[in-house]
Amino acid sequence: MTAMFRSLAHVDYRIWFVGALVSNVGTWMQATTQNWVVLTELSANDALAVGLTMALQFAPPLLLVPITGLIADRFDRRYILMCTQSALMLLGIGLGLLLLLGHAELWHLYVFAALLGIVNAVDTPARQTFVSDLVASSDMSNAVALNSASFNAARMIGPAIAGLLIVLVGSGWVFMINAATFLAVIGALVVLARRPMRRIARAPRERGAFVAGFRYVMGRPDLLVVFAIVFLIGAFGMNFPIFSSTMAVEFGRGAGEYGVLNSILAIGSLSGALRAARRERARIRIVIAAAALFGVASVVSAVMPTYWTFAASTVLIGLSAVTLLTTANGYVQTTTDPLLRGRVMALYMAILMGGTPVGAPVVGAVANSLGPRWALGVAAIAGAVAAIVGVCWLVVARGMRLGRHPVRRWSARLTFADAPTAAIAVVPTRAVPVVGDDTLAPPPPGEELEPTLTAEHPTADSARPARTPALRASRAPASTRAR
Repeated sequence: MTAMFRSLAHVDYRIWFVGALVSNVGTWMQATTQNWVVLTELSANDALAVGLTMALQFAPPLLLVPITGLIADRFDRRYILMCTQSALMLLGIGLGLLLLLGHAELWHLYVFAALLGIVNAVDTPARQTFVSDLVASSDMSNAVALNSASFNAARMIGPAIAGLLIVLVGSGWVFMINAATFLAVIGALVVLARRPMRRIARAPRERGAFVAGFRYVMGRPDLLVVFAIVFLIGAFGMNFPIFSSTMAVEFGRGAGEYGVLNSILAIGSLSGALRAARRERARIRIVIAAAALFGVASVVSAVMPTYWTFAASTVLIGLSAVTLLTTANGYVQTTTDPLLRGRVMALYMAILMGGTPVGAPVVGAVANSLGPRWALGVAAIAGAVAAIVGVCWLVVARGMRLGRHPVRRWSARLTFADAPTAAIAVVPTRAVPVVGDDTLAPPPPGEELEPTLTAEHPTADSARPARTPALRASRAPASTRAR
């Protein structure tokens, strides 16, 4: 395997990757159709209605974050995902039947969005941290990036298929087809449930478990900066359904061209995810630079005069947005205590998706009153403010300065009193048995210890990460030991 696809060397991850890719195509088909139905079939091109639908869908992860994160840390993530993916399939069938029978009303879409948000609130932290059960810790950042690549590859395919199917067979059948795609990921989970698989220790039952993730993040200034950037971009910049649908109407285009806009956006998104997969480690500097690029890209898109020039400009938006989110996700996961990873990732996803109820109605209202180009202007401002927040932190907390290059006479370089990104630091680890025994036991006789790197608090990039012994069973099958 090349460095970009090294996580696929793990059999379990390959099984999951294929199933998730099929399901992601259906998910993007449904998301595209849902927003188009709200905008054109159940309202008179009301962008605010689209914003309210998004707000209802993304509010539950924010409200349920203490519970959903603890669920991901305490229980087997495979069975959590089986339950949530099955529930999402049933929701798709329900709304599809309403549309096919001609009984769908706008309030039905609002209820559907809220229920979808509740299920996703449980599903998302379990799905995001599931990679830690499938790959070695050294490949985790790469696995996160490949998950994003899968999601955005589906984003290229799903919306285009949805736009075509809306015209050919109607929006109701798109929801039914999406429901069928969930069988792929559920099948992958069934296969994984039958395989012996090593996993990290689960969170113990203890007082304060619900708020442990909050306390941990409050003690990590670097994570607070990442969360602030993600909130600004997620709330006011990641409103692509509003931008794409209203700009398609602005240029006098229909459902097919709306789907094409989403697919072209995904070209840049996929490129950003694959570039992130090539990097050995996620860094905050990349997050800050991507926020600045997102602001510039939004301005460029806002001034495009034609449909096709606007479509081409969205490639840069997709590239910058996914570079930011994939790097931020990888940074949070690889530098967080494994026992708290689910709760911290639930908080991260709550901030990312929970910002939508704040930003989407605002962006939708701006698009209604001033036009979609001004809505893109709001996204540009969000990108600029997010980049400024990150740069200020680098200056104040890390001592970033602009200085003369020591070799090239007419060049400058950035210098830091302290390193701008976190290195992988030590978290105390414990031996974890093969799945099926939730107790933590000392290594049996004949098993060897392998040094691995784990993560906790940030240290300087120049510091050498310490090593802690993690259990590896020498008698286990090769596919299990590779994990």
